[in-house]
Amino acid sequence: MPTDDIETTFELLASLPAQLSCSPCVAHKHEILICGYYRNNECYSYHTLKNQYKRICCYPQGIRLLGHSVVKLMSNDNPNAVTLLSFGGDVKHTLVMEYVSVWDEERKGERLGSGRKKSCNEWVPLIDTISSNPVSIGRDEDNYDGVRAVIGGSSNHLLFITYRENNIDVFNLKTLQYVKHSTFPTVHDVCYHCLVINKTDHKRACMWKKQTEMTLFCEKTGLSIVYDEQDNTFQMNKLWVCTTMRTIIKYAYVCVDNFILFFGGRDYNSLTASKAVYKYSMKDDKWTKFERTLPLPLSGCVGVLSQDHAFVHILGGDDGSDKLLTHVKTNVVEWTRQETNVEQLWAIQEEEKKDIEEVKVDVEGIEGDITIKKLKVYFFFNDFISKKKKKKKLKNIYIKKKKN
Repeated sequence: MPTDDIETTFELLASLPAQLSCSPCVAHKHEILICGYYRNNECYSYHTLKNQYKRICCYPQGIRLLGHSVVKLMSNDNPNAVTLLSFGGDVKHTLVMEYVSVWDEERKGERLGSGRKKSCNEWVPLIDTISSNPVSIGRDEDNYDGVRAVIGGSSNHLLFITYRENNIDVFNLKTLQYVKHSTFPTVHDVCYHCLVINKTDHKRACMWKKQTEMTLFCEKTGLSIVYDEQDNTFQMNKLWVCTTMRTIIKYAYVCVDNFILFFGGRDYNSLTASKAVYKYSMKDDKWTKFERTLPLPLSGCVGVLSQDHAFVHILGGDDGSDKLLTHVKTNVVEWTRQETNVEQLWAIQEEEKKDIEEVKVDVEGIEGDITIKKLKVYFFFNDFISKKKKKKKLKNIYIKKKKN
């Protein structure tokens, strides 16, 4: 991939005010709210139109940040404010902040006014208004380092929390009570992972079926998760993870419509940062490894989708050795174009690997009749040869174009 193409795909923005690593970020109107990071409790707002940063506040003294989560609560009585919920981490905390834009000079006096407005842009304990007691999200035995959370439910009132080793909980944001503790199948520790709400048909599913659909990826684990609100049950199905993503951790990710984009990360085998960009289509259950890459290797970076869904911002991280002040953005349209020949070849190779793995599982699961096993293998290899021919044809096209 030519360097010029990479440079036009990503736009370099103003350097971050501090070195960020795995920092929770939230999009709000024309702002990206940066909510603390490892060993630094400062919070900032980045203005997407001004390309500038402003300090918001600092987490309370005594709060130690490592692997916490921040989500934006959907319902708010104040149209000029948004409520953020911060919780979890290596040392758990549960705090809320009513945020009013630090860029709006006209509302500065309102933030400094009397009564309720004084608590704007400050992290304060989450309080149960009925009992007047502070609420703590996370039990003593729960390990919330690298926790992930999304908001769903028929009224956007349910907080879905996934955390080590293989736990998933449902917390009701209206009653401030847990309604479900469960686990999911995995062969390794799940943390600093990908968890998204499936946005395609999500509103319809919530309205008619009262179901919330989610997708989770972490190393070799891929899961489609459906929570039924009426029955208070989970239904989980395994998803295939492409072979080149299975050793990558701490990547940036965003969900756009019916696909997830993954940027960078760290290969835990080679201990190197990655420049790779991947796409997973939830609709087609298909992986793409893009020919284009990040302009530099990044691990521990954070991905944020702008509120208008036009751009993906990638903030912070390290290059494998040094923490960086890098902030770049890329247009979502760049990652929805037709696949190149190189990308198609990679996809075919991955499909072959997927087929081999599935046949192996199927054959091992067949007991007794050796004839059935032989038939399964026979049909697989017929399909395998057909795909090989297609791959060879694509490869020849690619080589011919390269020569021209």
